[in-house]
Amino acid sequence: MPGAPAPLAVQPWPGATPVARDGVLVIGVAGAAGRGDARARLRLALREALAAVLHIPLEQIVVASTPGQAPRLTLAGAPAGLSLSHEEGLSLAAVNLKGAVGVDLMRVQDLPDWRAVAHDYLGPALAGTLAREASERRALAFARAWTAREAALKCAGMALLEWTPATAALDCRCLDLALPEGLAGTLALPRSG
Repeated sequence: MPGAPAPLAVQPWPGATPVARDGVLVIGVAGAAGRGDARARLRLALREALAAVLHIPLEQIVVASTPGQAPRLTLAGAPAGLSLSHEEGLSLAAVNLKGAVGVDLMRVQDLPDWRAVAHDYLGPALAGTLAREASERRALAFARAWTAREAALKCAGMALLEWTPATAALDCRCLDLALPEGLAGTLALPRSG
């Protein structure tokens, strides 16, 4: 699409020391076997990557979890924005040193109930746009729309919920992520940050 920004690169870890751009860092960790293993590997990778980027000891980087709540990140005692997402074969961690962040990842696939899901969670206007999309492009369009919605909700500190006019225009900007074929992902950042 002409004029559309290029997708944002996901920096693989382990690998070269990642680069934080304007305080934002997105890393990807490939190949975890199960969800528990993926979570543990991603949290360790995130701490290692941040230690390399920020030149602080690993022990000063804490990823804390409480069941039912988003994980929290503390760097040398100061909070930072953190969002995680997992899909079979790839996990993503997004950090915003200046505030909130959201990231979501989804496998591109034809969903038999996409119309109902789109209407309930993405809203009637976007469901209509998806219905007009050519069938061979609809799965990718749906995955991009879904990950944008999830990432925006995470950035706003909200759990997944059905679409309402009140949550239709969350105050964030969404950026597509450059991912392997068959995956779609979005990074969401506050508009003011």
